[in-house]
Amino acid sequence: MKRVTVLLIILLTKGAAAKVDLVTLPARDTVQLTIYNSADLTLVRESRALTVKQGENKLQFSWADTLIDPTSLAMLPKADADKITIADLTYPPRVQNLGLWNIQSDISGKVPVEITYLTSGLSWRAFYMGTLTEDEKTMRLQGYVRVTNNSGEDYENAQTRLIVGKVHILDEIAALARQQYPYGRPGAVPGEGEAGGRRFSDESTRLGELELSKRVVQQLAELKPKEIKKEGLSEYFLYTIEGTETIETGWSKRLQSFDVGEVRVVNLYKFEEERHGNFVVRFLSFKNDKEHKLGETPIPGGLLKVYRGIDDAGHLSYTGQSEFKYIPVNEEVELNLGPAANVVVEPKLMDFKTKNYMFDSRRDISGWDEIRTFKLEVRNTRDIPAKLEIKRNFPTQYWDIEKSGQFGEFEKEDMDTAKFTLKLEPRSKTEFEYVLTTYHGVRAEEWAKEQQRSGK
Repeated sequence: MKRVTVLLIILLTKGAAAKVDLVTLPARDTVQLTIYNSADLTLVRESRALTVKQGENKLQFSWADTLIDPTSLAMLPKADADKITIADLTYPPRVQNLGLWNIQSDISGKVPVEITYLTSGLSWRAFYMGTLTEDEKTMRLQGYVRVTNNSGEDYENAQTRLIVGKVHILDEIAALARQQYPYGRPGAVPGEGEAGGRRFSDESTRLGELELSKRVVQQLAELKPKEIKKEGLSEYFLYTIEGTETIETGWSKRLQSFDVGEVRVVNLYKFEEERHGNFVVRFLSFKNDKEHKLGETPIPGGLLKVYRGIDDAGHLSYTGQSEFKYIPVNEEVELNLGPAANVVVEPKLMDFKTKNYMFDSRRDISGWDEIRTFKLEVRNTRDIPAKLEIKRNFPTQYWDIEKSGQFGEFEKEDMDTAKFTLKLEPRSKTEFEYVLTTYHGVRAEEWAKEQQRSGK
């Protein structure tokens, strides 16, 4: 049941003995919700059909038991604007949760209007499901948004738009909604000469005293309907969920934002003891661009759960999950799916020795070399190939390395890190060795000079 009550009061005669008919306003024709998640702020745009008569009309709007900010109420005719004048919005004295619009009409009949206001209590959270094919080369990516409504108002057949980005406000909308008097401090009540109560024109309504970017302010102020699905708003991004859904107060509703098949992905297994311990960690990456059948819009941050198809019957096996931040267009994201038990790396220190000691004038050791021999055994127990990246971090930037065996591709990652990249066949085992020589004291200085002379 909707909590907001809207009545149309048609004045048939003037004077103290005026007869007043109360007519319930028809239900919303359309409603659009623009949810600024980071600020607990939602802009609501309602389209309704008012039945007016020529002359003065009064429209009563009640927001009892809701989190609507009454100072943000605004109304605009969507047709016959030159014949309809929204004179002002009055808050009657000593009456809570009630506003009264004064409308002057040159015509009789139904007039479509748009009512806008700000409310609190609506929020959204994005989450995703990725289903890998059996060969794990592509993934079906499904995006969802869970909208939660604790605003006190039901919204039927609502179009939902999400703002990705932070919004800062001076007033909290929920606090404004609970004020005894919506127009400021509850100190001075209007006097006898102000029987109509305090008045605010629609142009001067505060809209919750927002501190938004100029583009967002423009979005709030511009009341014409938009035909935009997705649009960039400066540092904010407007994301529209296709279709409409009824979102009742006290409930959450899952809305599908997109469903894209055959997104090309890269599976990469990483081993780095200093970062991940003795485990191999699986990473999944894809790019938000047209080549990957995405790229029409940034992707809001959320949780992605990844599954793998295992047969033609559609059965799935759980692979892992990862949180990610907002993905701009043409940007790549790498998701950490956690430890993998089916790719194993076992490094072993086979030998350690020191040599090439140097002494200073007092016969103290001033330089030496340390030589370590490592053996790495690598296993892929999966039934598909796996790409593995092994990083080895060294305690100094002065080092040389000698490699032997099936070590794949090798590169010096940075001053103290070496990287091996291997392409493992299904259900395979391989091993390789490397001899690491590190230089210390004056031996490090000599090594650095030699490297400089050789241009390395």
